[in-house]
Amino acid sequence: MAADKNGFEIPDQMRDFAEKSVDQARKAFDDFMNMTQKAVANVEDTASVVQTGTSGVNKKALTFAEEHVDAAFKFAQQVVRAKDVEEMMKLQQDYMRRQMEALGEQARDLGNTATKAAQDAAKTVKS
Repeated sequence: MAADKNGFEIPDQMRDFAEKSVDQARKAFDDFMNMTQKAVANVEDTASVVQTGTSGVNKKALTFAEEHVDAAFKFAQQVVRAKDVEEMMKLQQDYMRRQMEALGEQARDLGNTATKAAQDAAKTVKS
């Protein structure tokens, strides 16, 4: 048993118990910190995957917008050069048909890209 200056003695069993309690608390804290660090890393990985997927969707959307503006300018040039109303109507029909086809393809493409981004993010969360 250890004695301090006042003559008070701490029983060995009490000292052992306190030492084990501190060791257990330290281990519990270390385990908690390890789990927290893993959780933060997972969140960062998921955020990175989501950001990459979102970036892909945004780039496609900008590309599609640029294509639509380009098509609109080409259409406007054709309409200005049209010889009569009948030709203008034909140009309008063709333009609308092409735009609807393009919109359908682009919507599918964006949907597929968004789905893949979501699946990639889900895989990251699971691992």
